[in-house]
Amino acid sequence: MGVPPYHEEAYDSPSMPSPDPLDDWHEFPGCESWDACPTPTEARGVLDAVLPLLLPGTLERIPLGEARNRARQEAFDLLRVRLRSALRGLTSTHPMLEDAVVLSIPRLRAMLAGDLEAAERGDPAMTSPSEAWLCYPGIKAIAVYRFAHELHLGQARVLARMLAEMAHSETGIDIHPGAKIGARCFIDHGTGVVIGETAKIGDGCRLYQQVTLGARSLPTDADGRVLRGSEQRHPTLEDDVVVYAGATILGGDTVVGRGCVVGGGVFLTESVPPHHVVTAAPAEIRVRSRL
Repeated sequence: MGVPPYHEEAYDSPSMPSPDPLDDWHEFPGCESWDACPTPTEARGVLDAVLPLLLPGTLERIPLGEARNRARQEAFDLLRVRLRSALRGLTSTHPMLEDAVVLSIPRLRAMLAGDLEAAERGDPAMTSPSEAWLCYPGIKAIAVYRFAHELHLGQARVLARMLAEMAHSETGIDIHPGAKIGARCFIDHGTGVVIGETAKIGDGCRLYQQVTLGARSLPTDADGRVLRGSEQRHPTLEDDVVVYAGATILGGDTVVGRGCVVGGGVFLTESVPPHHVVTAAPAEIRVRSRL
């Protein structure tokens, strides 16, 4: 069925026709499995349930003792209920998925403590851990990523991606849940950071705003569709790499070695040996009078 063109004149017509819109209804292809997908409301419910368990600032306001223990148990119970609803049929094909995801929370909290330590070491503007937990978009983005990555590994990939995109919209940081990010990761400022699906980031790395870990152009079929495969399309950062603002690193065969520093504005498509500094040629600066 062809898509009718828009006619601006129709909106100015005094006698605009009123056909039944169902006569020209268009069904989108590939949308027959909606029942297996969580709704946006269900995904938001999972995110709202898990964040108090991952990040301090909610349960910690309750006095220590029985009241906090009870609140923590209620938070886990709520997360299970919302996960069960959002996972839909996956709980029958992957019966251990819910338990595996919930039981990952203590491990993820320990990793987030390491991420906070990296933020404290790397940001002189931080006045307290509470400020970082409550205010830093990089901390929230990495927290959601670490939980979404568990879902991704458990094949709950649509839910994982929905959570990642919610964090993206709230923080400006786009981390695909399939990426592999090591311990003590700090994303400073963060706006415009993009980390692709097959990117690998080692321990102790630091990224600044507008850094892209992306893919180069991909092969296509005869119809121009991108060929999908399991190969790595995005770069690897080994341990203790620092990437400054606006740098773009592309390609699955691009490896930035341990201890490297990639300067701001660099466009990098080749590997770098460990313990090197990569900088772009300085731009020519011209100053002229406006008088």
